[in-house]
Amino acid sequence: AAFLAPAPEQLHDPFLLAGMTAAVERLVRARERAETVAIVGDCDVDGVSGTALLTAALTACGITSHAIVPHRVRDGYGFQPQHVERAVARGCAVILTVDCGTTSTATIEQAFAAGLDVIVVDHHLPATDFPARAIQINPRQPDCRYPFPDLAAVGLALKLALALCDRCGRKVSLEALLRVACLGTIADLVPLRGENRVIAALGLRALAEARSPGLKALIRVAGVKPPLSAADIGFRLGPRINAAGRLDSAELALELLLTRDSERADELAEELDRWNRRRQGEEQQVVEEATAMFDDEALPRLLVGWSDTWHRGVVGIAAGRLARRFHRPTILLAVDGDTATGSGRSIEGIHLHRFLAASGDRLLRFGGHAQAIGLTARTAELEALRRHWIETCDWPDELLVKRYEYDLEIAGARGYSSALFATLLRLAPFGQNNREPLLRVGPLRALAEPRVFGNDHVQVLCEGRDGGRVSLLGWRWQPRLDDLRGWFEVLAHADWDDYLGAPILRLLDARCAVEEGRAAG
Repeated sequence: AAFLAPAPEQLHDPFLLAGMTAAVERLVRARERAETVAIVGDCDVDGVSGTALLTAALTACGITSHAIVPHRVRDGYGFQPQHVERAVARGCAVILTVDCGTTSTATIEQAFAAGLDVIVVDHHLPATDFPARAIQINPRQPDCRYPFPDLAAVGLALKLALALCDRCGRKVSLEALLRVACLGTIADLVPLRGENRVIAALGLRALAEARSPGLKALIRVAGVKPPLSAADIGFRLGPRINAAGRLDSAELALELLLTRDSERADELAEELDRWNRRRQGEEQQVVEEATAMFDDEALPRLLVGWSDTWHRGVVGIAAGRLARRFHRPTILLAVDGDTATGSGRSIEGIHLHRFLAASGDRLLRFGGHAQAIGLTARTAELEALRRHWIETCDWPDELLVKRYEYDLEIAGARGYSSALFATLLRLAPFGQNNREPLLRVGPLRALAEPRVFGNDHVQVLCEGRDGGRVSLLGWRWQPRLDDLRGWFEVLAHADWDDYLGAPILRLLDARCAVEEGRAAG
């Protein structure tokens, strides 16, 4: 019942997080002493939304803050010494990190030496040498007994904001905070269960009535309409917030989330849209060139590639696309002189962070999660590292075989109805650890030639042997039109066609049906 009806009451007490009380007390002292707090956030959606949320919360509590957004190319990833220098130059007394800092021991010590206190709000796997003097809010730290360890950094920022406002006697709109918190929660691909499901579901609901000029402009430019889904965040809003930070600076995205000027919001949203189109071009180049590296060879268990023509800001997205295509953990790096900076993405069942951590002493920088990592290495070491990783990765063969597990089998087409679509929609929002239900439907046959539109997209009306009809939608499906000849069955996700006013099936796979109700192979 709780899963099907997410509610604010399902959110845990923020003060159950280790470090929360100390963090709130230090920020309250900053208010009492009229000190300035530097907020250092990562440049992805999680970090930017967390920075925006905490900036708003500190302002509401009467605390002066200064946001420091890293430049992806100049600064690289994470909390860096230059951020401490900028905080000192602005006269800050406290540095509050969001979505970074967990493994930045040397930089934290530099901040201490400069006379600053440090509060780290992060969800990455913690370092073993984290300075005891720093305040850490991270449910993965050893002494934390928080009941839900999988919050994104913006989820932890939400917790800190709620705790701080409560301590300062400031009333804040939970809906307003959730509108921002759901962006990073969904875009960062944390498991959409427990508190993350509550944040995502309530935030998406609240986005339908967004009052922020920035959010309204972003929704307009992205071409989405309420009610919003997790896919709208993952494929429309999130990439636009990410785009400027991946190729240049995330300051544009942060300003968009914080501005109260509608005209400026429109300008920023349009600029982010332009950055996103450029990001798509850079990403496509990496995907095509990296795909060519592996298409003509026997695939190793781990794919590792690099180039000095790739943009470091998009190699992570490209690695994810290759990991899905080849069903192999994938690491791609952008070479810049003597160093190479890159990202890795894994597949289900393979803990990439744990595997690469054994090579940590050979890397200049390293961090991340089980399924996504970031790293910097010496260019001269890349070939040796690739050989070592490929030789030592010993995960089972069955993990490297792509397979689909469907949730419901429907014979013919009559069984897929508006009522079934509505029932399945109650399980949303979909994402990590709460995937869209996958349906096996058929046998079907096309009633007319498929309609091809856009970038090789396909729509075709089909009927089943039971006389029922259903429309199929295939994104970039034109190269596979032969799979929709004769009688066939499909694996597909439930979707809705606003034009038809009816449920449709969004294709994942299709194959020939050789006997009624069953398929070959």
